[in-house]
Amino acid sequence: MTRLVSLAAGAFLAAATAPASGGPQEDRNIQLIKDYYAAYATGNPDAVRPFLAPDIVWRIPGHHPLAGDKRGADEVVAFFHGLADGKFRAEPIFFQAQGDLVVDVHRGWSNIGSDPEVDQLYALMFRIEDGKIAEAQNFLTDMYQSDAFYWAHYRLKPLPGRLADDR
Repeated sequence: MTRLVSLAAGAFLAAATAPASGGPQEDRNIQLIKDYYAAYATGNPDAVRPFLAPDIVWRIPGHHPLAGDKRGADEVVAFFHGLADGKFRAEPIFFQAQGDLVVDVHRGWSNIGSDPEVDQLYALMFRIEDGKIAEAQNFLTDMYQSDAFYWAHYRLKPLPGRLADDR
């Protein structure tokens, strides 16, 4: 079980005793995520790099070419370059923090001119460490729509070029 999922379970159990208004750490963490979204909205994927811990792990669910764990800032920024190529946008709706965790709900969509398109609600759970995003887990409302969209718009390299060299 990943640390983030364990933290989420602990956060859920502790929610009943959490202060209703949060505190300075939670406020700073929410502001970090709001600033991250503002950087993302510029359309320049490299603008998110300052918000990422060097050893970040960003988890994307699904069975499509962009799914899986992205490890390290370079892989995460490369993922965002892929999203930018697909004209993917995000509109934050809700933020909540407890300790080093921030959860957001946002609308994510792309209309790049052909079916299938994607437009749905996502939740991201971020773990903040030393003022940077150390871990992120993406949750979405329609995995089938997401998988169909990414397969339609992101092609894999032909074999053997897409296989790892460590066989």
